[in-house]
Amino acid sequence: MDLKDALADHLKEWGLRRFESDQAYFQWQRETLPPKDIAELNRLVQQKQASTGVDEDMAFYDFTATPHILPVLYSQRYDYYLAVGPLVAERIGGASSILDFGCGVGLLTTFFARQFPDRSFVGMDRSAVSVALAQERAAVFGINNVRFECLDLQQGRLVGTYDLIIATHALLQTEQDLGLPSLNWQTFERGKDPVLQSAFEQRTGLSPRLDRLCAALTPAGRIITFEKTRLLARRIPFQRALAARGLRLLEPPRPIRYLLVEEVTDDGPLYVLGLGPGQIGLPWDESPEMDAGHTLDWSSLKHKVVGKDEPLYENHTASAQRIWKQLPEHRVLKETTRQEPDGRQMHVELGTIQDFTYLYFANTFDQRQLVTMDSARASLLEQYYQELLYNCP
Repeated sequence: MDLKDALADHLKEWGLRRFESDQAYFQWQRETLPPKDIAELNRLVQQKQASTGVDEDMAFYDFTATPHILPVLYSQRYDYYLAVGPLVAERIGGASSILDFGCGVGLLTTFFARQFPDRSFVGMDRSAVSVALAQERAAVFGINNVRFECLDLQQGRLVGTYDLIIATHALLQTEQDLGLPSLNWQTFERGKDPVLQSAFEQRTGLSPRLDRLCAALTPAGRIITFEKTRLLARRIPFQRALAARGLRLLEPPRPIRYLLVEEVTDDGPLYVLGLGPGQIGLPWDESPEMDAGHTLDWSSLKHKVVGKDEPLYENHTASAQRIWKQLPEHRVLKETTRQEPDGRQMHVELGTIQDFTYLYFANTFDQRQLVTMDSARASLLEQYYQELLYNCP
């Protein structure tokens, strides 16, 4: 049996189901949970998304670790587990002592322990309710090579050392943090300001967690980590924090894509890191992901048939900047560059090329957008120009 099939069986034992539509998932949710629990779950989700503190997160994770809530909530992440679990399992290699930091209810920890019964696993989380459930499930499944500990790495230090440390969605706890802005709206380059870097590490909780995990790594040990850092503004300071602690890339970073029921999520990348002096690392890359498939042939737009409000061309990737810089002879009708209250710099530009109208948007947190319409529908882009001015950030 391959890893994905084994993991699917494991998820079934936890009560998780895979859904292909939001409608089917939420119908099952309503059939499974009483209205008061759904209301409380929604309240805690909103509170967690809006918060910057630990208490709100803890309330969410404690509530979702209750046995009847867990399968309903975590079934949303079914494809996440199928995407990440096998990738991590394939990289456990010869490690004999493995720490799964931020293990939650131990869903993947118990899977790893099952796949490698001759290795020793420790699952660690700051939610006592999650740890208690993880211990209970491991006993029910008869898994004897794993134990679970409750520890908040912000407050306490690890005891012992490990050949491999796994930290997935556990090092950066502030999902809403914008990260580190670029030098200006025209570039993706970041300055090397140690004050800004330190501020990012402190407000996201990265600094103490990473320092204490590195201290618990054996000299030849490895770290596998996977955080919500697909956005360049978060990826760069995260990579710099890793590099500053002597961690080396042992294989190319791997972007991850998975579904949250119907929603496609681009996440990661997944890093495999080493701390040992004999480990030769790959270079760190701070450039944005470029979609080479994005090109713009102005002559072809003349014959393109689209819907009434549909643009002839639209690009939301980093490559929009490259195409904007290469615009043929054009005329700028209006443009605005300004500093926003949250510190980001924003630029929005409306112009014409031949028989077309274009809009270009950029800011220092790596958002790029280029939209083109025929001049007969220029009013739509003019309206969008105003919306960007009044609705950003």
